Amino acid sequence: MASASRATTDEALRAAAARGERTPASLTGWVRIAFRGTALVGVLMLFTPLHFAFRALAYGSPFPEWFLFLAARICGARVRVIGTPLRRDVFFIANHVSWLDILALGGASGTAYVAKAELAEVPVVGWLARINRTVFVKRENRLGVAGQINALREALADNWSVTVFPEGTTTDGQSLLPFKTSMMRVLEPPPPGVFVQPVVLDYGAAAEWIGWVGEESGINNALRILSRRGNFTLKLHFLEPFSPGEFAGRKEIGAMARGRIEARLVEILGRPLREFAWPVAPVRYQPREAEIPLE
Repeated sequence: MASASRATTDEALRAAAARGERTPASLTGWVRIAFRGTALVGVLMLFTPLHFAFRALAYGSPFPEWFLFLAARICGARVRVIGTPLRRDVFFIANHVSWLDILALGGASGTAYVAKAELAEVPVVGWLARINRTVFVKRENRLGVAGQINALREALADNWSVTVFPEGTTTDGQSLLPFKTSMMRVLEPPPPGVFVQPVVLDYGAAAEWIGWVGEESGINNALRILSRRGNFTLKLHFLEPFSPGEFAGRKEIGAMARGRIEARLVEILGRPLREFAWPVAPVRYQPREAEIPLE
């Protein structure tokens, strides 16, 4: 009875968060937030000077990867790698559930990321992204294809891998949105020797709670996750890589990656994917009003 009551309460909180309401944390939840927040700041303060000292002497610091690994663990993620991730000259294309994806994938592979240029202006987050060699891409492509490819090559030289989340937003772990392939312009043409490897992030039963969906603010989502009791398993499925040079541009590359990710998600869930319940402007997605979960 207690577990059923807790599940009902969690469902109500998720629904309220998705509507944009602020969801309260219990006293023990705030203790977890304080403990995890302090641990994250402590690890950051330890690794940041070590990173810059290393970069003064060599190229390719290991400290961002170590920080992301520990940060994911502090937040409760117990990451399991399934399959074999390429260690260099690889462009990862992944589904997107949470900001934890960045910590987990970065901690497991050392990957840099392709992100919207607006992220560079966000305090602290933009600074951390630059440290990890994020390739910033402007929506209107003012940077130019040549500049993007050069930025990608620099990131590959430093991190050996780059990741993009082409859905345009985070989802609930039960859905897969259309892919916005403009974020893959760096693969037109692909740098020599670079492969594409699709990745599936599987949060299991925790996906519904972890997912950052609807109108929920980033702060509220972070507090919900940091206040969560216990740990959860996050499986990173690294699928079969392929050469982007064998496809006619980013749309075909995106379609191939999405097809493989969808097939693995269906296999993991044991059922067809469900429709995502909220509109997503970047990929011009509009759900049918008949299917709205968590209401």
